[in-house]
Amino acid sequence: MTVKLPGYLVAAVAGVVLLGVSVAPVSGQKKAFMVAKGWYNQPDLQGIWMPAKPVDNLEKGGFIKDPSNGKIPYIAGGAAKRAENMKNAKTADLVNKCYMPGVPRLMYMGYPFQIFETEKYVAITSEYAHVYRMVYLDGSPHLDFPGLWDGDSRGRWDGDSLVTDVTDFNDKTMLDKSGNYHSEQLHVTERFTRTGPASLLYEATISDPMTYTKDWKIAVPMVQKTGPTARLMEYECQDLAFGK
Repeated sequence: MTVKLPGYLVAAVAGVVLLGVSVAPVSGQKKAFMVAKGWYNQPDLQGIWMPAKPVDNLEKGGFIKDPSNGKIPYIAGGAAKRAENMKNAKTADLVNKCYMPGVPRLMYMGYPFQIFETEKYVAITSEYAHVYRMVYLDGSPHLDFPGLWDGDSRGRWDGDSLVTDVTDFNDKTMLDKSGNYHSEQLHVTERFTRTGPASLLYEATISDPMTYTKDWKIAVPMVQKTGPTARLMEYECQDLAFGK
């Protein structure tokens, strides 16, 4: 027996069916990663992190995201100075004499670092030669204290990302092992964003009007060291020139 339904009832049934189809989950669809909150309801970036691969040359490996050609926008003569730095790396790159590597290099040179969070600051400690950074979140102004190796850091939360503003550098550090350099007018804006349970994206916008024609940006994926033996190991840097 065939039962005819009124037109309005057919339309209502069809609407319910369509609604059910529209809200049904797509097979294999992944849920967006949600960053957990730690103490003080801050995004939890804590843990031991290291670059997925060490950055020996920023211009190789796709680390430079802007400009699109992947090249550092040096002023005239910059490429020649970089080549000279690389040629004389044993003395020009003071990491070879166990000096602090500077920012942003400390974050991607290949040594793990650990992030600790409090309400007033984020501490970043590196396995490299006991170097650490303090990123103050209390709204205090930058120090009037130029000439620092790792700069003076101030930070804020932007959604699930930690954004830092770093100034007061000296001109003695390099950006990598390939002679890429800066002046004391270096200004770095960093962004730390957790992208998965064991992954983090480190980004930095680098400004220095004495060295570059415009600001440029890098992005370095990080992975988390986990497991019962995950820790920062003791590392005592030894001068490659044995103090000479």
